[in-house]
Amino acid sequence: MEGTLDEENLVFETTKGIKPIKSFDDMGMNDKVLRGVYDYGYKKPSEIQQRALVPILKGRDVIAQAQSGTGKTSMIAISVCQIVNISSRKVQVLVLSPSRELASQTEKTIQAIGAHTNIQAHACIGGKSIGEDIKKLERGVHAVSGTPGRVYDMIKRGSLQTKAVKLLVLDESDEMLSKGLKDQIYDVYRALPHDIQVCLISATLPQEILEMTEKFMTDPVRILVKPDELTLEVSFSFCHFYALSFSFIMKCINLWFYRESNNTMLMLIKKSGNSILFAIFMEDLLLTKLLSSATQDKRLIGLLRR
Repeated sequence: MEGTLDEENLVFETTKGIKPIKSFDDMGMNDKVLRGVYDYGYKKPSEIQQRALVPILKGRDVIAQAQSGTGKTSMIAISVCQIVNISSRKVQVLVLSPSRELASQTEKTIQAIGAHTNIQAHACIGGKSIGEDIKKLERGVHAVSGTPGRVYDMIKRGSLQTKAVKLLVLDESDEMLSKGLKDQIYDVYRALPHDIQVCLISATLPQEILEMTEKFMTDPVRILVKPDELTLEVSFSFCHFYALSFSFIMKCINLWFYRESNNTMLMLIKKSGNSILFAIFMEDLLLTKLLSSATQDKRLIGLLRR
């Protein structure tokens, strides 16, 4: 099964003077970050990356309208890896996300793209040991990806120092507001330097989001998609694997993703008694298992992972 956003036909309403940059080589990234981008599997920037990356790297506040599957997580990771000063083990970037799964995914993507830079990122999310968070932060990290509640808790405890933070990313802002996290976002923002750079990413732009941009941002670059262009085209492809070796199946899967776009979902169904296994690979080749033996909540969390 493949779901792709028809990027080539999207119509962007972009701040005047912002032009798409068609190659990562022309974005002014350092060689180590650029190497990480290509090692990660990218050959060229996605449509949103072509328009938003350079303004972010230049220090501009940015409002980017982007859905899952547009390369937004990688865009965040590239920005983080380029912006941080590796020689200083202080937190310099905060990325707030609406879910533990997305925050964890962002952390892993930062580590992957920054593999040649020695960047240290940490996910501050609920369900993990507070003690481990404190130890990791006190040892020093360059970037923190987390949910607003846990991040603010670490700030209140004094474990997450914010004086050196120069970029705040609000990922899936509309989702955070729909979950009632507005007050926690504001609490985190008030703890940051007054001249903080802010990047807000949201699939939709309700009034609450616009109010937030007015309070948080200064002359932001706007990269918006016309509402009637925000559609996700889904097509289905079926492939039957019978009694084939595991290695052969994996070769087929790798070939599939080599040929298809980065925004790909592949669903493998294996029947064994009453259990069904779905392997879902999305933008960053995430793997999610949905087992009948798991609770409904766990299966739903797995299905909604980005």
